[in-house]
Amino acid sequence: MAPRPPPGQYAPVEADLPVDARLTIPGVELRVSTSRSGGPGGQGVNTTDSRVTLRWNVRTSAALGEEARARLLERLGPKLTLDGDVMVSVSDERSQLVNRERARERLAAMVRAARVVAAPRRATKPTRGSKERRLTAKRTRSAKLRDRGAGDD
Repeated sequence: MAPRPPPGQYAPVEADLPVDARLTIPGVELRVSTSRSGGPGGQGVNTTDSRVTLRWNVRTSAALGEEARARLLERLGPKLTLDGDVMVSVSDERSQLVNRERARERLAAMVRAARVVAAPRRATKPTRGSKERRLTAKRTRSAKLRDRGAGDD
């Protein structure tokens, strides 16, 4: 068993992270650090490193092709560090193991969502029926407002 790094230091994650059917992030590319969680929790908060921060470098990953890398860099741009790392921090639970698993799930979901290629929009014209419905609604509303005019009292 490998020695445990000091708190705040990164340690390699052994297990690969499957994102979807065509992409699996190798475990050696993932880095995990632990730290103390903030917020309520009593004395346990002061003694346990239950917050987990998971990092993955998109720019240097061997799991991505050039097209996929460019798409991820574009879509995850605001969430990337200057080095190109995607960071996910989880401190939801008191258990470090549960937080580690949730961080892995969140990273996979984030990368999965960024990999989706949107279908190009095709310009269409409104149908004759939709034009007629719009004009009829405009005439009805116009008549309603016109009939509300000042009455002859």
